[in-house]
Amino acid sequence: MSVETKIRDYILENYLFTDDQSALENDTSFLDKGIIDSTGIMEVIAFLQEEFEIEVEDEEMIPENLDSVNNIVAYVTKKQKADQ
Repeated sequence: MSVETKIRDYILENYLFTDDQSALENDTSFLDKGIIDSTGIMEVIAFLQEEFEIEVEDEEMIPENLDSVNNIVAYVTKKQKADQ
């Protein structure tokens, strides 16, 4: 299963409460659309750290890394490459 699929499925199941893939575009801002609040972002970070075995540093907890499926995929991919 790809990084994108795991992230999309997690967001759809835990925040949109659906398995309808059309309910979420990859570039949709979670914060702008009210999909995830600040507490939810902390849950997403915990998921990313456990699922992808990465460490999300405090200074990396910014919208550019975590505010859409596309942003998270790019961030996780970059972190995984850096850890190799």
